Amino acid sequence: MDRDALAEFLRVRREALQPSDVGLPAGLRRRTPGLRREEVASLATMSTDYYTRLEQGRGPHPSRPVLTGLARALRLSDDERDHLFRLAGEQPGPPPGPPSDVRTGVLRMLARLDVPALVLDAKYDVLAWNPLAAALITDFSAIPPRERNLLRLRFLTDRQTQLFGEEATKEFAREAAADLRAATSTYPDDAELARLVGDLRAGSREFADIWARHEVGRQQTLCQTIFHPQVGRIDVVCEVLVVPERDQRVVLYAAEPGSPSDQALRLLAVIGTQELTTKP
Repeated sequence: MDRDALAEFLRVRREALQPSDVGLPAGLRRRTPGLRREEVASLATMSTDYYTRLEQGRGPHPSRPVLTGLARALRLSDDERDHLFRLAGEQPGPPPGPPSDVRTGVLRMLARLDVPALVLDAKYDVLAWNPLAAALITDFSAIPPRERNLLRLRFLTDRQTQLFGEEATKEFAREAAADLRAATSTYPDDAELARLVGDLRAGSREFADIWARHEVGRQQTLCQTIFHPQVGRIDVVCEVLVVPERDQRVVLYAAEPGSPSDQALRLLAVIGTQELTTKP
């Protein structure tokens, strides 16, 4: 354990974070840059005294759960998390689960886009969306957070089949199941991911049959045609932008400019928008 290097790393990463980065109010009378020690301690679920001693290079050897909490509180990337573990004398293990925090820059981009867009994590949880995505796919704000998942919508409801058609959703089902199996290898200790797989296998014979094939792969495309109940058929090109340090994907639904589908999206923006919402 390199106490001095660990202490400096913690201090620098703490000072690099702003309260808004972790969902805290800025408040007044901040004499130092970044977060306060007590704020990091609270986010990491440890005492302020314990964290302070670590940052001052005089703390005990932190356990793996403590290091995991610190990595989460400081919003570390996978590489930074591995570095934190090594400074503490521990070998990095698999990440505990897909990150659910969306970068501020990505949220700002969603708000400015004039096409439907949403952010997915590795288990297909919908973490953020813009108004057009809510109007196009479903009102995610009306769904409990646990149910904001494209695989639950696909296999446990008929919402996606109604929107995208039977053939498209069959292809999505096979590719997404292979993608989900890849995620189980990346995050073997994530309880939410294991629960998702269990719910899908128990609730969908189709998913259980696909899962039994043990296909593994990363999905890069999603859908091409949407049958919207209010504006009719919309032909779109789905672009997937990867945010590698968060293991997240930004999915954009774009229509040919000036086409009937483009006009349908513009009409949808008028008749069915929601305010941008993020997963609590």
